[in-house]
Amino acid sequence: MRSRIFAVLAIAVLAGGGLAYGTYSMISNQPIKTVMTPTQPVVVASADLSLGIELKKEDLTVMNFPAGQAPQGSFARVTDVVGRGLITPIVKNEVILPAKLASKEAGAGLPPVIPEGMRAVSVRVNEVIGVAGYVLPGNRVDVLATASPTDQHADMTTKVILSNVQVVTSGTRMEQDQEKGKAMQVTVVTLLVYPDQAERLALASTEGKIQLALRNPLDQGAPETPGIKTATLLGAVKAPAKVATVSARKAAPGIPVTQQATVAPLPTVEVIRGDKRSAEVIR
Repeated sequence: MRSRIFAVLAIAVLAGGGLAYGTYSMISNQPIKTVMTPTQPVVVASADLSLGIELKKEDLTVMNFPAGQAPQGSFARVTDVVGRGLITPIVKNEVILPAKLASKEAGAGLPPVIPEGMRAVSVRVNEVIGVAGYVLPGNRVDVLATASPTDQHADMTTKVILSNVQVVTSGTRMEQDQEKGKAMQVTVVTLLVYPDQAERLALASTEGKIQLALRNPLDQGAPETPGIKTATLLGAVKAPAKVATVSARKAAPGIPVTQQATVAPLPTVEVIRGDKRSAEVIR
């Protein structure tokens, strides 16, 4: 009886294995059907590209996009964009579009980047003036000038002369040291300004010293400042009282909102001892 059961089980296993093998062989021998999706070539950047460079063949490559999915105005051939200048930085694999390129006759470099009616003015800076290296292309800065209108040290004044100015380029260049006659690296920042602002910047750089103040790009304000002299800074002359801005507050019906008179603050001097700072009031 047992031998008969084992025989039936053996036949069932062999039959199942044969059926599974036959099914696997039939599926494996079927040809694989491939569906070809139509594509179109699109020129993209093969590496990160900086503003103002002239595009070369090795800077570009071609990627296939699904037909009809390529950005409007994209190029299909590398030869269509070789030799044209970039007016905006581009990252690797970014699509090259006409809006990011200078015209064919404009060439490359900085000139195509300058908007109509504006000028690019370069100024020499050091680590302090350049905000310790944090002034980068695309940043917004205020320009402070320190000079004396009468050539007297007592009249030395610092004032904001330009506000919300865009930085176009920032880097170093080699110049000859006039005293030692050797080549030295000089940090240069190029600012985008209007012609009348270019005049003020050139005069401030020649007649006095300039300082850059980095600002938040979301801050579009341009407050008017009276400037500050040495005597006012050290408290020898009383600073003009500032007009306090009183914000409106909600009050209960029938109760008027009172405004308290503001008292001009006493002049103070900031004292730095090592890594500690303190403000001393001058009475």
